[in-house]
Amino acid sequence: MERLGTGIGWRPEIADAVERMPGIDWVEVVAENTCPGHLPESLRRLRERGVTVVPHGVSLGLGDADRPDEDRLAALAERVAALGSPLVTEHIAFVRAGGPRTASAAREAGHLLPVPRTRDALDVLCENVRIAQAELPVPLAVENIAALISWPGEEMTEGQFLYDLVDRTGVRLLIDVANLHTNHVNRGEDPARALAELPVEAIAYVHVAGGFERDGVWHDSHAHPVPPAVLDVLTRLASRVAPPGVLLERDENFPEPAELERELAAIRAAVAAGGAVAGGQREPSATATAPEVPDATRQRVGLAQAAVLSSLVAGTPVPEGFDRVRMGVQARALAAKRADVVAKVAPELPEILGAGYRTAFLAYAQERPMTGGYRRDALEFAGVLLREGRVGDAGSRRRLEEWWLERAGATPRRSLARRALLRRG
Repeated sequence: MERLGTGIGWRPEIADAVERMPGIDWVEVVAENTCPGHLPESLRRLRERGVTVVPHGVSLGLGDADRPDEDRLAALAERVAALGSPLVTEHIAFVRAGGPRTASAAREAGHLLPVPRTRDALDVLCENVRIAQAELPVPLAVENIAALISWPGEEMTEGQFLYDLVDRTGVRLLIDVANLHTNHVNRGEDPARALAELPVEAIAYVHVAGGFERDGVWHDSHAHPVPPAVLDVLTRLASRVAPPGVLLERDENFPEPAELERELAAIRAAVAAGGAVAGGQREPSATATAPEVPDATRQRVGLAQAAVLSSLVAGTPVPEGFDRVRMGVQARALAAKRADVVAKVAPELPEILGAGYRTAFLAYAQERPMTGGYRRDALEFAGVLLREGRVGDAGSRRRLEEWWLERAGATPRRSLARRALLRRG
């Protein structure tokens, strides 16, 4: 596995600045936001200069009770090929739950939610990782996530969970030191203990990001400067192993390029302060074929995840053993993120609705959990507003209706779509 060096998350908003930024060895792109046949010119130019580009998936759901979706895996593999990437990354999280396995409505979180650190969940995760590894053309690395909530009855620490995952699958690790800090604040987990238990030789690279604390809760925003506490965790990690790559993540509230360069310099200094000498990396192991996870195990995990997700996005009772206050914080965070992402994938909606967009969307989200991704969510939101007469003035209603009809399906179906839209009932 090659050493990556120092990188930054490539985003369209800072594409020009990234191209001009000195000392950038590699970039990471959100896999779902790239189209293999239509790569942005900025990414093409970076690749031509020899800058490595790594796709970072956010929707595969390796921690879901169900097996990874074949189409999602194929799409991820296509992006790897288009970008010429040496590896691909995803998250240790569940993102959807429900459906036939649990005899409940299929729902999506629209965000990364923590899997319980139990033997059942680990069995499911390991099999899902093996399935993904078999379909992807390059090594897979998986990331520890930040969480606002803790599962009751967990059987392992985060470090133990990750160690066993690596041992059983040979998967590489993407360690997010900001997420270790987040879990320290939100769940009382000691970053030093997690680092001591990690198989550091399996680390592919490291994420560093900022956030903010409000009312005793740390929010992993990726929209604020990297705090000293996160850099301290990075230094502690770098005292054990020199990470093959370190990357700055920033997704919102982008500062001037000079500020990003200062943050990158602080990250380099934190790694240097750790002082570890680069050592050999664990190569993916040729693990023995594991027995298939019993369907009963997947069902147990699925029922638990469906209950949690339903509570967070559909207002059903909080499952026994969970902190009700933290579940409420998580539910509000999911709704806010959903509103933000829909505004990004369909920027015409906040433009049409103006200051009323956010209030209208949060009211819609409270009544209707997401079931089919953000673009479908945007379309359904607009349809609900129009069907239920929630658009105040005639001009906005006309613009919203035109936007909806343009995206409702193929042209021959537009008249049917229009009748469905305008139907009351």
